[in-house]
Order: sequence, then structure tokens, then C-alpha cells
Amino acid sequence: MTDAIPESERPSKTAVKKEMQALQQLGEQLVKLSNNELAKIPIHDEHLSEALSTARKLTSREALRRQLQYIGKLMRDTDLTEIEAGLAKREEGQREQAKQFQRLELLRDELATTGVSAIEKVLEDFPHADRQRLRQLVMQIDKDAQAKKPPAAKRKLFQYLKELQIHKPAS
Repeated sequence: MTDAIPESERPSKTAVKKEMQALQQLGEQLVKLSNNELAKIPIHDEHLSEALSTARKLTSREALRRQLQYIGKLMRDTDLTEIEAGLAKREEGQREQAKQFQRLELLRDELATTGVSAIEKVLEDFPHADRQRLRQLVMQIDKDAQAKKPPAAKRKLFQYLKELQIHKPAS
């Protein structure tokens, strides 16, 4: 039996197995995405889309394992650059969202510790913010702290800062 590719140029069994495992893991990432997130990933292969849809419905671990193997097999013949780019873009968006969340937490904590004097900093970042509402929330945080109450006002302040971030006018 003569193969088109000489044995010395063929990848080893280990290399083929690792490649298949990587494709299965990529498929598993796609299966775990929400419907909205998956819709943003460009998947042009109809069979792959169908296989992913089927895998998302499976409840048996063994059936899911076999379906992921099938997805990996389908992905061997698919150009993965757009799929990988879509997943990378999603991850970058999540990292950016986490950074924004941390910035808002720091701003909230600064307002809580410094008090009313830190409101000017918030107004620099969010000129559309309501100064009076910020002032009331900061004063309520102080009252809650003195009365040893749960930090409900801190949570309200954070929610308000999140609203400001979402509705921030483009610069």
C-alpha cells in the first residue's frame, strides 16, 4: 500500500491526537457560549453549526463527549481563523468589561472614604452625572457606616456609577 505522503513527512500520532484535542476544546468553548455570543461568532459551515446546536441540547456526558469529537472532526476541514478571531474578540471584550468594573469599584470606594470632596472627580469623568444624587448617596454611605448598617447605599452608588458608564456620551 503506497500513500501519497511519505511516512517521514506525516505528523506523528501524538501530534495528530493533540491537534484533535485542541479542536475539541475549541468546539467545547463554542458549545458553552450563550445563544447571543454564539451568534456573533462567524461559523460558515452548515454541518458545524448543526453539530454545535445538537451538542448544546445533549444532557448525557458520553453523548456530549462523542458529539465534541464529531465537532473536532468537522473543524479539521474548516478555516478556523474567523472563529478564533471571534472568540478572541469576545475574550477581549470580557477583559475590558472587567477593567471598567474595577475602575467603577475604585471610584465608588474613593467616594465612600473621601466623601463629598471626591464628587468633583466623578463629575470630571461623567459630566452628565447628577451632583445632588451623588452627594445624597455619599452622605447615606456615611450614615449607614455610623449606624453600622449593611452597605445598601454603597451598592446604590455603584449601580448609579454603572448607569453613568453605560450612558456616557461619546467623547
